[in-house]
Amino acid sequence: MAKFIFVTGGVVSGLGKGITAASLGRLLKCRGLKVTSQKLDPYMNIDPGTMSPFQHGEVFVTDDGAETDLDLGHYERFIDENLGKYSNLTSGRVYWNVLTKERNGDYLGQTVQIIPHVTNEIKDFVLKNAQDADVGIVEVGGTIGDIESQPFLEAIRQLALEVGRRNCLFIHVCLVPYISGSDEFKSKPTQHSVKELMSVGIHPDIIVARCDKEIPEEIRKKISLFCNVSPDCVINNTTCKSLYEVPLMLHEQNMDDVVCRDLGIEKKADYSNLSEWSKMVETIHERSGEIQIALVGKYVKLHDSYLSIVESLNHASFVVGKNVKIKWVDSDSVTDETAPDIFADCAGIILPGGFGQRGVEGMIASCRYARTHKVPYFGICLGMQIAVIEFARSVLKLVDANSHEFDETCEHPVIDLMKNQEGVIMGGTMRLGSYPCKVTAGTILEGAYGKALINERHRHRYEFNNDYREQMQAAGLVISGTSPDGSLVEAVEVEDHFHIGVQFHPEFKSRPNKPGPLFVDFLKACL
Repeated sequence: MAKFIFVTGGVVSGLGKGITAASLGRLLKCRGLKVTSQKLDPYMNIDPGTMSPFQHGEVFVTDDGAETDLDLGHYERFIDENLGKYSNLTSGRVYWNVLTKERNGDYLGQTVQIIPHVTNEIKDFVLKNAQDADVGIVEVGGTIGDIESQPFLEAIRQLALEVGRRNCLFIHVCLVPYISGSDEFKSKPTQHSVKELMSVGIHPDIIVARCDKEIPEEIRKKISLFCNVSPDCVINNTTCKSLYEVPLMLHEQNMDDVVCRDLGIEKKADYSNLSEWSKMVETIHERSGEIQIALVGKYVKLHDSYLSIVESLNHASFVVGKNVKIKWVDSDSVTDETAPDIFADCAGIILPGGFGQRGVEGMIASCRYARTHKVPYFGICLGMQIAVIEFARSVLKLVDANSHEFDETCEHPVIDLMKNQEGVIMGGTMRLGSYPCKVTAGTILEGAYGKALINERHRHRYEFNNDYREQMQAAGLVISGTSPDGSLVEAVEVEDHFHIGVQFHPEFKSRPNKPGPLFVDFLKACL
């Protein structure tokens, strides 16, 4: 049976539970352990797929097509494992499953209750996700004391009893505020948070103290004494210049040793992989100079809406040796007249995914500026569709060319609904997950990947309309990637400079030590 590590958070949200969990996963993987990660989210949505990016940030997509929380992106980037549909569970999914079973008669007339039916559903999900792993790291979303997270806390309390405390570890991430006026660190919020956690029957084994500055030894000892944990189980988690430094910071405090000791895992560490990680972090700090990239999107007010793209640009920057500065451009602000001023100080333009009509004309103007001024352009998902629309309007002179998503009455729907998606309801009805793409020789796409066949993840509902395919190609649009049978267009390019749009999302598979090839070549073109 797998060992389980449950990560909870206290005092405030946004402390970095996900980064802590992901960093620990990297350390345990360096010990030769097979690690998997999971996020339990208390909100009532079935999944984040239909949630506003302004509220939730990006939706991360797994190989098997699950729409998940953005923390799964951190998990994959740190532990370098492809997660799946069991790696993210919401309250909505739990209750949906329980009520479906009740309607189907699976409970044989029992009175359906939070305990045991809801908690059993959560435990089953946790066990399924870890069935092929040595260690399952499970992050509980939200903050201790939230009403909506109580069933999840009860479920992990029960699971610890069932698998045995020797096979289970609780880590609590808490804020230790620094009061500058009195030059003091305050441990009281952590004490109260641990007390709240203990009130539901969970005693933390390790406390990760989150602060912008290193916490003094006397504060660590105070937390140890009042929260009833060993002194070496109070771990500093200070703010780092790069989030990829966090595994090294935790390792320096022997966190992985403590975890293995408490879980009874043999210390057969091979830190060669961690040495490689250390060299990568050195490379991050060795970057010099700066390159500014314009990210033109609809949701730029919340930067987490494009988190994986930002991280992928950072990964590529480690290769080219330049710091990437992102200029956040609201697509509503771009017109043919404003574009020269907006992009004058930018070396390249990246146009990410999105849904709905708002801001589309500004994206088209951005793409037109990039193509006509030979500024490197990288369109992802919607960004690829924008490249097709702009080419049809500007080069083919199909002035009302558009996507059926934005204008159902347009005469030239160069982007159209997939036939098997017509009439379906919202929610999990898109082309989701990993699909193969056949690469055309001699293209930007082939130059980046160096392969004739690649696999990347998708999240979209509309496709390139093949009725315009021959006309587009005759006018100079290069079809550089298709589905293996040639029926779906996956990538388009313009020949005379770096100008590419891909229907898939290469940002979901980029890793800090294995950057997405297109992001690397995009930055090289920008330089």
